[in-house]
Amino acid sequence: MKLELVKKLQQKKYRQELGFCLVEGEHLILELQKASQINAALQDAVIYTTERYVDWQTPFKTERVTDKQMAQLSDTKTPQGILARVPLSAWGNNAQGEELAIYLHEVQDPGNLGTILRTLGWFGGFRCLLSPGSVDPFNPKVIRASMGAIFHVPMELDVTLEALASRFNSIGCLDLQGHSITDPSFKKVDCYLFGNEARGVPRTALEKLNAQAFTIQGNGQIESLNLAMAVNICVYERQR
Repeated sequence: MKLELVKKLQQKKYRQELGFCLVEGEHLILELQKASQINAALQDAVIYTTERYVDWQTPFKTERVTDKQMAQLSDTKTPQGILARVPLSAWGNNAQGEELAIYLHEVQDPGNLGTILRTLGWFGGFRCLLSPGSVDPFNPKVIRASMGAIFHVPMELDVTLEALASRFNSIGCLDLQGHSITDPSFKKVDCYLFGNEARGVPRTALEKLNAQAFTIQGNGQIESLNLAMAVNICVYERQR
């Protein structure tokens, strides 16, 4: 692929059109290499490096670029000098397993999604489902915030709320009036539903899904928790 096309992968439109995303930095490349041992489709990634990484050991095809070219490919102010072009089809090769599901309805903040993926990658055993209208998980900010967990967490995109009813026997959501997440029934749920940072999930949709309401009990005076923090607490409690 020509470098002018690689540069365009910073934009969602071209990621979707060309079928690749960019991953930048030593740590993320190392996580990519680790994940490629399990997910063979990731082995089709291509690494771009400057002379600084001439001795970098990698199983991927590698292309050398100048510092000036790297600066054009990178979306950071001070490029590390190494990035990868990764095929989006690699995430389609994550066969649906027996994982519990975390469903995110129209999540908008890249940092929130990246942090959630990092938590799911840490605990394992979870699949991340994203609704239509959610932030692009292949946005560079999401990938950086995930610290490479995006390569280890099964993901499904554009999953509608309506589709959940036929896939899961029990769906749980957060509500101030719900049972505590320490209640034994919380661990019987197989899909945990979290809403948009500002709007949550439409009440009518929750009623149609017959979602069970749970709450994270607190003693403070504020109205709500950050979305990523709420997911983190729930995932910890589910796996505890």
